[in-house]
Amino acid sequence: MAHGTNAMLPGMRRGEPAPVPGTSWHTRGEWLLAAVAGAFTLAQLVLVRPGMGLGWDETVYVSQVGTQAPAAFFSAPRARGVSLLVAPIASWSTSTELLRVYLALLSGLGLHLALRVWRGLFPTRVLALGGALFASLWITLFYGPQAMPNYWVAVGALVCVGCVLRARADRRDRAALWGVAAGATLMAWMRPADAVWVALPLLALVLTARRWRLAVALLGGLVAGAGEWVIEAYVGYGGLGRRLSEASDIQGGLGLHFAVDDQLRSLVGRTLCRPCTGPMPNPAVMAWWFVLPLLAAVALVVAVRARRTAPTLLPLACATTAAVPYLFMIGYAAPRFLLPAYALLAIPVADALFHLVTTPAVRWRPVAAALLAVGLAGHLAVQYVVLGHTVDRTTADRRDWARTAADLHRLGVRPPCLLTGLEAIPVGYYTGCSSAATGGPNANSTRADILRTARRMPTAVLTRPGAAPPSYARGWERHRLAGLDARLAPTPERQDGPA
Repeated sequence: MAHGTNAMLPGMRRGEPAPVPGTSWHTRGEWLLAAVAGAFTLAQLVLVRPGMGLGWDETVYVSQVGTQAPAAFFSAPRARGVSLLVAPIASWSTSTELLRVYLALLSGLGLHLALRVWRGLFPTRVLALGGALFASLWITLFYGPQAMPNYWVAVGALVCVGCVLRARADRRDRAALWGVAAGATLMAWMRPADAVWVALPLLALVLTARRWRLAVALLGGLVAGAGEWVIEAYVGYGGLGRRLSEASDIQGGLGLHFAVDDQLRSLVGRTLCRPCTGPMPNPAVMAWWFVLPLLAAVALVVAVRARRTAPTLLPLACATTAAVPYLFMIGYAAPRFLLPAYALLAIPVADALFHLVTTPAVRWRPVAAALLAVGLAGHLAVQYVVLGHTVDRTTADRRDWARTAADLHRLGVRPPCLLTGLEAIPVGYYTGCSSAATGGPNANSTRADILRTARRMPTAVLTRPGAAPPSYARGWERHRLAGLDARLAPTPERQDGPA
């Protein structure tokens, strides 16, 4: 490669202006990506309240390493990655605000590192726009500071796919091999099944091309990340097949299910759409979802014509396989499930947008740029409105759990204690109690075990207002709490620990 002023730098394309003399192209690009990640972190801290209490799934993950409550039942589909991620804070502090700030900072750093991997594969401006598109989705902003796995699968997917492309282009790039392993490990650490779906096109590519070192890095990362989950399957679930079967049952039975309409209904801010009924959202809320595949197709056409197909085709293929199980194999929806697909789509989509703005004749470019600006402004406005409503509703729900916990404390239900029934897992976390269930996806106890526990420590059954409690609790004292009824077992004959 020539070293004169006309030399092509990594990440530049023909026709792209060369850096101004005396400035560093690398430094400018680095600051641009850092600015996107910093804005993402700041937006989380401003728009998603750090004081928003922990959600149902969060209480499960945090309780595994936290000090506020005993570890909640850990069902078969879950992996320990999130618990390890929050351990540096949750292991010594019960402050939700501190945990949210820590996760917001960490998620911003993760986005920055993931975008840096793609330097040289796309121009920096494309990476910055792609990162901004992904980071500005209400789903990304909402889940970035939460103790949930899906955002981190998305980060791992970006790192892994980008490093596969880098290693494919340069066999001497050892850093890329380590990046492949690290990205695969992160994905599998968080959600092993998702990691496999994302990795399918990567495995097909490296095995077909007989890139054995690359295959070892990818498979080694998947094994390293999923190793604990597999070992736990044999130790606690009766084997890998048994755990996979239980995980399928908890998710309603994996099979052919058309969940595209469910995902559309969830776009209005329904964090869990199960059962997913009701009308479709306003078309303005769903519009971006239908534009995504069109822009992805444009990006692929542009890449094929420019003879740089792989950097666009591979993330699109991985986004497709990541989305398939959540669009066609489960009977419910949660918008966070598709975060890895959105992350992988973001960079090709950004490339398509730049192409649509820069390729028309010069006189039409201002018109194209104006249309794009109006469209993006409308998109951001919709995302902001949905995020605001989702944060308000979620905060109110979690305050109800906190009020219920305070009411139970006043009634004498204090650690050590046991809750069972409706919403026993999150309310148990807020109360500092263990939780138990005799049926459903979180079944971990029996009626006899609950009755034995009730003779030792404060125990309560939670139900909907006016609903009949389990037969064993019909004679227990009834109390009306914040949106729930509680049936308190008679005073235990003996209490372990302080009242």
